[in-house]
Amino acid sequence: WQALVLGVKDYTRKCGFSKVVIGLSGGIDSSLVAAIATEALGSQQVLGVLMPSPYSSEHSVEDALDLANNLGISTQTLPIESVMNAFDSTLYNLFAGTQFGIAEENMQSRIRGTLLMAISNKFGHLLLSTGNKSEIAVGYCTLYGDMNGGLAVIADVPKTRVYSICKWLNENRGREIIPNNVLIKPASAELKPGQFDSDSLPPYHILDDILYRLIERHESVPTIIEAGHDCQTVERIVKLVMGAEFKRRQAPPGLKISDRAFGTGWRMPIARGKDI
Repeated sequence: WQALVLGVKDYTRKCGFSKVVIGLSGGIDSSLVAAIATEALGSQQVLGVLMPSPYSSEHSVEDALDLANNLGISTQTLPIESVMNAFDSTLYNLFAGTQFGIAEENMQSRIRGTLLMAISNKFGHLLLSTGNKSEIAVGYCTLYGDMNGGLAVIADVPKTRVYSICKWLNENRGREIIPNNVLIKPASAELKPGQFDSDSLPPYHILDDILYRLIERHESVPTIIEAGHDCQTVERIVKLVMGAEFKRRQAPPGLKISDRAFGTGWRMPIARGKDI
């Protein structure tokens, strides 16, 4: 917590920014980033932007507003349904005969990323991206969407540690900073009806242990499997990690808190062929 707060405060000041903007989804990652930024810069220097889509749950908006109230930061709400419709209309003929899929899901993230960058450009705020290390490792993030920003605050914080820091923060402050509903609800990108992270990824405690062994301990696939992990799961995760290198090369710089962070302690070729 202290390292992340210091990192945001130091980076923002040295890069000539006084205020930051953050996309608030009502999820745990953006909640933690907003809390870190508020601690580092003060509540008056943080703007939270809510960008609900037709797939956003009611509780996500409520959770984001509860967080903002707990932190004392200002918010703006920019619904994106009309922008989504404009994109759908423009692409209608080209996409005719195809099924709703990743392209349409990612469009929502890219709309949000564009709006946040517009705010950053207009008002001179530093955009803080909110992706965690687990997502960035396996490519569960969208280029030119939620990866937009000038600083990736928790890019070296695995998802399980995001939860533990948030729980610690509430306990340390003796009150609810991170809304309890944010801590207990299933993680979801909410880019389609009924979507949960668990649809695409193993449970985070399994994923994070595999990633820790692979990234920080430099363990081989056989060694990770010998530690008790399912063979197919390990091979799939390693393949995802290697396949997402092109995304990480285009990500904003991130704060380093571990022995091996992406961008500083991780150097892998983008094009690797078919080898794991």
